[in-house]
Amino acid sequence: MKRLKRLLPVLLALCAALVAFGWDYDLKIVRYTVDSPKITQPVRVLCLSDLHSCSYGEGQWELLDAVNDAAPDVVVLTGDIYDDVLPPGNTDTVLADLGRRYPCFYVTGNHDVFCGDAVAAHGITPLNGDALPLVINGQDLLLCGLSDPRESAAFAENLTALNGQAQAAEAFTVLLSHRPARIGQYLPGGWDLIFSGHAHGGQCRIPGLLNGLLAPDEGLFPRYAGGRYDLEGTTFVVSRGLAKESTRVPRLYNPPELVLVEIQ
Repeated sequence: MKRLKRLLPVLLALCAALVAFGWDYDLKIVRYTVDSPKITQPVRVLCLSDLHSCSYGEGQWELLDAVNDAAPDVVVLTGDIYDDVLPPGNTDTVLADLGRRYPCFYVTGNHDVFCGDAVAAHGITPLNGDALPLVINGQDLLLCGLSDPRESAAFAENLTALNGQAQAAEAFTVLLSHRPARIGQYLPGGWDLIFSGHAHGGQCRIPGLLNGLLAPDEGLFPRYAGGRYDLEGTTFVVSRGLAKESTRVPRLYNPPELVLVEIQ
């Protein structure tokens, strides 16, 4: 017992140090490369997810500078960009800047349902069961998006239709859909690339051991907390997102991130 009492302060100090070291809220850019015979010139796609109207410096300079430094050809937003509790000002600032600079496309999340009009006012295109042929850097892409099922009663019908279009497409196919737990419903489309968010990186991570502790829809130890997953010929990218002050559970060893995918 005496030995335990002597060790207790050391153990508490060690735990405090581990928490403090993992309390990293510095914005990161995570980069992936996707190779495809359908693409002859690189296309850079930046995914921004789960901002939840959080703050990234005065005028959102930190976030916007990071986007501009990444120099994307197109920006996709995979939901929960607005929040249903925090005021919209931070998000409005980000979207106004992005809408002026880049082709931008957006799908709703569970916290920003019915925000399509607000997003469109910034020159950003909301996708709700839509399939858009795009030509970027001379490359043909089919970009598709689904509103969150909390908003869209036609989610299943829209997904079935989009999966069919993806199967028939000759262009490089990209799907935006907020919830990664539904990946089993997306895969029949044979998509080349899928972007999701929602999981917030599982909030708490242990790099190399635990990719995420807890995520909505997936519960404890989520399989798709964040990162790249190669599934049945599809590259599935789950952004760990940008939420900070909006979350009830702090992020540990799980810094907020932008995701940049170079398709080549």
